[in-house]
Amino acid sequence: MPDAVFAAPQRRQGVAAPCLSSGCMQRVSGDTSTWEANDLVPAPVIYYVRHGLTDWNVQQRLQGRHDVPLNTDGSAQAVRCGEILRGLFAGDGRSPEYFDYVSSPLIRARQTMEIIRTTLSLKPTDYCVDARLAEIAFGDWEGLTYDDVLARDKDILAKRESDNWHFLPPGGESYAQVTLRIRNWYETVGKDTVVAAHGGTARALIAHLALASPQDAAHYSIDQGVVYVFEGNRLARRA
Repeated sequence: MPDAVFAAPQRRQGVAAPCLSSGCMQRVSGDTSTWEANDLVPAPVIYYVRHGLTDWNVQQRLQGRHDVPLNTDGSAQAVRCGEILRGLFAGDGRSPEYFDYVSSPLIRARQTMEIIRTTLSLKPTDYCVDARLAEIAFGDWEGLTYDDVLARDKDILAKRESDNWHFLPPGGESYAQVTLRIRNWYETVGKDTVVAAHGGTARALIAHLALASPQDAAHYSIDQGVVYVFEGNRLARRA
């Protein structure tokens, strides 16, 4: 059974409000305009996988654009994601060949995608790579733990938390900047697609689709070894 994370009607305006009885988030629309059936074009379904675990994840180091490979546990998580996808596709009566597949250019995401495709009995390397799906850049912080960052500037994390969406690490990127490239990527998606990418880009996609406010989206935990399904007005976590 899926764990529903968010549900929101596809409206032009609205704000997120908790729906505690169903374990989801539901948007309360502020749009009073009339909608016809043909005004709503179904968006492609996105099957989103965060890359598997790396040694830097275990060490709690900020990875960003550094090319850190999967460890053994991360490879096993990628296999599990392939199995989850196989079950989802079979339940919908569709074969894995039906879908598009796209990955971040970073090795941890590409390894995840290739393991997923192998698990689905597809040619491992027959997928697209899109630089717009690369992880948020942490600049000078990459390779450091948060303790290391605090040792350099004891007030910097408080500054970041005061406006996480627009905060720029030294030499890095803000979530607002990441969301611009994720928006540009999303507008090119033409069919149901499997994505292997990162936690930061998942948060940017949540914000772009207005499933949460940007400040809330910046704090969501994006897990490894699960599949997030962006479908219509809903984001579901499949484990």
